[in-house]
Parts: sequence; structure tokens; C-alpha cells
Amino acid sequence: MSCSAPDAFKHARQQSDHVEVEIGDETISMLLTYRGVRAAAQNWQDYSSDAPFRVPIPSEESQRSVRQLPIETDPPQHRPYRALLEPIFRRPMQADYLDKLESLVRTVLQIGLRKSEIEIVRDLALPLQSRALALLLGVPQTETETWIGWGTHVFHDGDDSEQKGADLETYLVRAIEAGADGKDPENFFTALHLFELGGRSLTDAEKLGMANLVFAGGRDTVINTITFLVAYFAQHPTALREASESARSINLAVEESVRVVSPLTHIGRVCTRGNQALNRAVGDRISLCWAAANYDPEIFKTPEQIDLARAPNPHVGFGSGHHACLGAMQARALLRSFIRNLSDLVSGIEILRASPATEEYGPMWRTVGYDRLTARLTEKS
Repeated sequence: MSCSAPDAFKHARQQSDHVEVEIGDETISMLLTYRGVRAAAQNWQDYSSDAPFRVPIPSEESQRSVRQLPIETDPPQHRPYRALLEPIFRRPMQADYLDKLESLVRTVLQIGLRKSEIEIVRDLALPLQSRALALLLGVPQTETETWIGWGTHVFHDGDDSEQKGADLETYLVRAIEAGADGKDPENFFTALHLFELGGRSLTDAEKLGMANLVFAGGRDTVINTITFLVAYFAQHPTALREASESARSINLAVEESVRVVSPLTHIGRVCTRGNQALNRAVGDRISLCWAAANYDPEIFKTPEQIDLARAPNPHVGFGSGHHACLGAMQARALLRSFIRNLSDLVSGIEILRASPATEEYGPMWRTVGYDRLTARLTEKS
């Protein structure tokens, strides 16, 4: 572990603003520059999200049966769907919600401190993400045991992604049906039945499409960033003290962590008109590579240097444009609380075993969090 993070796309970006990569049986043009990625994210007329199952990379035709909403729509259709969900995802703006989140984070950390060693990915980050999601959605904490069992990614953690996708849909259908009783309007699954779009109730497919996105999106963002923070602070203990000195320093540390980790490498768009410069025909896909954009030296000074006080930091770790991550506010609130409580409760972190997770794109490869990260946390006396 060092205070630098290699840019996986550095050499490719030096040659061109894009690179062609083979993913499965598909050739995709991966955009590599900050300005190029942001421009494409805004240009839905040429690069469309109205492509069920094809916005994620790799595609998810075999993992789910419904279009994820609102991410797999274009303007103007996407805005009404997003507006329905925004009140739920704005709950982290409420003081009483933040108090509950703070208590939750503290409790999860205290459980980890009681163990002689803890596997950070599955025994700390995953439960923390799941329990925080239950709080956000107004769902009983008892449900999180099921969610934790799905692993770090609801589709791709394990060998049988098709079965995992089917299991998720079975769970969501039952949860949506149970929410029809209308007993708790704060519960996400009940809210789905109360939502109206153009004066009508949502269809079953729309309810399931929204629920599928809520549970499939953002999971690895929080998990990968938490594991990065634990590993980094183990190597640089003074950095934890410095990062937690003030609300501003915590905010800056969170933003730099998300930039460095870039938990979602990229997202897909479908060409509606073709693109000769990218060698893409109508129906071909391009990749908006957030991870490459976040290391673009034209935007970020010394991008491979981890600087938890970096400012300004206009990263696109939560996406960009009209499809910017709905859960960004929740992720930021959770990560801020994690740094604050880690500093309050933990006097030392020792990494015992580490197995980084990697992604490969031809000759390019990057580390994205850890498959396993075992540590010993020492409690402050």
C-alpha cells in the first residue's frame, strides 16, 4: 500500500481520447478523457440510455427481466421517474435521519472492535451498506440479513449471476406485494404503490424496475470505498487524524476517496446515429469511463497522488449529467460518518491479509477495492 494510485488508462489516454475494448462478445469504445465523458453523459440524443439491460457493462439481459428505472430511460421520460424517488433519497438531508445513521455506523464498528480480527469486506462494509440502505428505505433492519447474503454485488458476486438475478427478482416481487397493505408510507415498498405518474399508478414492471435499480446500484460503491479507507488509514494513521479534524476535512477525504477508487469503472450508452470517429455504428455501445475521467491530468493535478485534502475535486465518481447517482447523498453521508466514527473509536488498524480485486480491459487493468481484506482493529482506551 502506498500514497499513490496508478492510473490504469494513462497510456491509452496518451494515445487517444478513446480505446476499443473487447467485453464478452462485444467491442465497446471506451471514452477516456474527463471532457469527453462529461460531454457524452449530457448528449442523450447521440448516446442513449433508452436501452434496457445494456446500460450496465457487461449487459444484464440474463440477470433481470425488467428495465431499471429511471437509469434506462432518456429525457424527457426519465425525469418523472426520478422525481418519484428523490424524496426518499433526500432523507440524508434530515437531521434526525443523520442521527440514526451515526448511531448505526457506530454500532457496526463497535461490533467489529470486539473481534480479534475482522474481514472488512463482508463482515464490516457489506453489513454497514445493507443496514444503512434499510434505514434509507424505511425497511425493518431484519431484512438486511437477506441482503447481506447476496454478497457485494447482487448479480456478479459468485458464479451464477442468472440465479442471483432471479433470486433478487423473487425477493423484490414478494416485498412489493407485501408493501401493498399501505401500513407504512415511509417504507419504500409501500411508496411504490402510492407513486403516481401522469395521474396513474405505476405498473408492476415499473415498480419492479425501480426496486431492481435501488438494490443493484450503489452497493459496491460504498463497499469498495470503505475498504479503501480502512487499508489507507492502516498504512497512514496520521491521515485519519487529519481527515477527521473538521467537517470540511472529512468532506474532502470522502470526495478524494471516491475519485481514487472510482467504484463504478464505467457505464454504457447506445449510439443512436453512429459515430465515425469512434468507429461505432447505430446500435453499438460506448463506455463512459468514469475511472479514466477521474485521473485525467488536464483536470486533476498529480491525479495518481492520493490527496485527502484535494480541492477543488470535480470528480465524476457518482456519474454526471441527468443520470447522476441518486444515492450519492446517502453514500456521502455514510462515508463521512464512517471516517468520523473510525477516528473516534479506533486507535490502530493492522492489515493481516489482503486480496485486491482487479478488472481487466485488454492490456489495461485496475484495482477496485478488495475481494478480501482482513484486519485487526484496536479500540481506543
